[in-house]
Amino acid sequence: MKSILIASVVDLLLGDPYSFPHPVKFMGKIISVEEKIGRKVSKTSVGLKSIGFMIVTINILLALLIPYYLLKAIEGLAIIYNLVNIYLIYTCIAARCLEQEATKVVQALEIGLEEGRHRLSYIVGRDTTQLGEEEILKATIETVAENTSDGVIAPLLYIMILGAPGGMVYKMVNTMDSMLGYKNKKYRDLGYFPAKIDDIFNYMPARITGLLMNFSSLFRFNSLEGFKIMIRDRKNHKSPNAAYPEGSVAGLLGVQLGGSNYYYGQLIEKPTIGDATRKVRKEDVKLTIEIMYRSEILMLVGYIIIKSIFF
Repeated sequence: MKSILIASVVDLLLGDPYSFPHPVKFMGKIISVEEKIGRKVSKTSVGLKSIGFMIVTINILLALLIPYYLLKAIEGLAIIYNLVNIYLIYTCIAARCLEQEATKVVQALEIGLEEGRHRLSYIVGRDTTQLGEEEILKATIETVAENTSDGVIAPLLYIMILGAPGGMVYKMVNTMDSMLGYKNKKYRDLGYFPAKIDDIFNYMPARITGLLMNFSSLFRFNSLEGFKIMIRDRKNHKSPNAAYPEGSVAGLLGVQLGGSNYYYGQLIEKPTIGDATRKVRKEDVKLTIEIMYRSEILMLVGYIIIKSIFF
């Protein structure tokens, strides 16, 4: 319990320094090598899907067993064990990084539209070259909302259940989806299983995130509207999970998110989430970040209470 709390504080203080050694960078290199090998081995649809399945299986085992046996090996060295354990947990949480990247988009937008588009392109997969100010702000809010689940609540949930190895498994699943899980022609087959396993791993966390967002926002934002939009628009997204946190934020703030966008030159038709009761403003990004932190704090408080009563 203490390790999770300390790691959360470390994330709040440090974020993710670019020069810092990070397991996700190592995961990314592994996945890149596997993709290159896989594409040389097979070029058929069935073959690429099979390779995608093997990549998922191998990487989940690696992400589980390496930290498990590493921690097992240093179990008798209390100080080193605790430091390594906290470090592994800390690298799974991305709240401060999300805050920093979203804030940079708003700061760039203050300079100019082109700067805002360019900075946004660092954190989204869509084409940003034609986006207006409100669309840039919407995309930033959507990114923070969705990644409150993917980058904060989901890893915390798996860490709370399975310890640091659980967090590493989740980060591996999330990284595989980020690198391979596209629905375009290039990744449709190879990325089929990485995308599916990511949907499965995020099923519960996304729904828990939606609940946390709304409960933690009682007396601060419009939680009744947050619950309403979350339930009403839960299927208004190509992802079976993303609309839960995005719908909650849309309802809490009283704005409309979603809609069609270009991804890698291809127009992806998407329905809207929420009601356009007002225009999206720059301060809404800051409010979404606040909702993220409120959700994280409620998650940690809930964990402490459950742990104290039942374990």
